[in-house]
Amino acid sequence: MDPLSSLLNGLRAEGSVASHAVLRAPWTLRFADRAPLTMVTVLHGGGTLILADGTEHVVRQGDTAVVRGPSPFHLADSPASLTGPHEAYEISCFVDDPDCTARHLDGIHWGAAPEDTTALIVAAYRTSGHRPDRLLRALPPILTVTDDPEICDWLESTATDATTRTPGSQALMDRLLDWALVCTLRTWFAGPEAPDWIRTLTDPVVGPALKAIHAHPSSPWTVASLAAHAGVSRALFAKRFTALMNQPPLTYLTELRMEEATALLLDTDMTIAQIARAVGYADPFGFSAAFKRWKGHSPSAFRLTA
Repeated sequence: MDPLSSLLNGLRAEGSVASHAVLRAPWTLRFADRAPLTMVTVLHGGGTLILADGTEHVVRQGDTAVVRGPSPFHLADSPASLTGPHEAYEISCFVDDPDCTARHLDGIHWGAAPEDTTALIVAAYRTSGHRPDRLLRALPPILTVTDDPEICDWLESTATDATTRTPGSQALMDRLLDWALVCTLRTWFAGPEAPDWIRTLTDPVVGPALKAIHAHPSSPWTVASLAAHAGVSRALFAKRFTALMNQPPLTYLTELRMEEATALLLDTDMTIAQIARAVGYADPFGFSAAFKRWKGHSPSAFRLTA
C-alpha cells in the first residue's frame, strides 16, 4: 500500500445528518461533533467558515473545505450573522438519538436548491483507531479544494436521492462521502501546500525507498538495502533522503515503526512480543528500549496509562 493510501485508511463518514442542507440567509451552522475531520462542499451560494480561534475562511460555489478538529466551528452566510438576527442550527452527526435526522432539523430545506439559497453537503468523519493520527498532523486547520462543476452536479443529484431515506440511503451517502474525502485530500496532497514528504514520493531516488518502507515497514531495512532498492550509492541515497525529508532514512523508519506500534498498543490486545515482531524487531527487549527512547515510557507503561 502506498503511503498516502495507508494514511487515508481508517477515516469513515458516519451518520451524515446534514447530508444536503439548503439554507436561506441569514443563517449559521454550528458544528458540535468535535470530529477529527469535517468536510463541507458548497453546491450553490457560499459562506464563511469561522474557526474556534476566530480565523475566517470564505467558501464559494464548487469549493470543498476540510476542517481539522476537534474544536467546534461555525459556517455562516456572513460573519455578521454570528451576532445579528439569523436562523441558527447545530449539526451533530455523531449521535445515538434516532430522532436526530435530517428531517428533524426544522428550518433547513432538503432537496433542490432555489437560486437565492446556499446548498451544502456536510460530513463528519470518525477515525478507526489511531493510525490516521499521522494524517491529521499533516493537515492544516482548514484546507480548500475547488471541484469541477460536473462533480458538484453529480454529488447534488446523489445527495438529493439519499435524503429520501429509502432503505440503504444512509450507507450510500456515507460511502459517497468517504469517496469524496479521499478525492479531496488526494487533490490537496498533489498541490503546493502539501507536506514535503508527500511530494518526495515522486523523487526518483527517495520515492522508491519510501514506497518500499511503507509497503514493508517490518523488513530489516538498512541504508545500504534502501539505497540498492533506489538504485543509487549508499552515500548519495543517505544525503538525498536527509535533504528532502529533514531526517536520516533510519530515523524515518524508526518513527514509522513506533507510530504503528502505538496504534497496535492502543487498538489491539497483541502482546508486546507480538507487536515487536509486527514492527520489525527481533525481540521485545530491543523494541521496548526503542519505544521508551521515542515515547518516554515503556510499551507496557504507555498502554496502561493510555
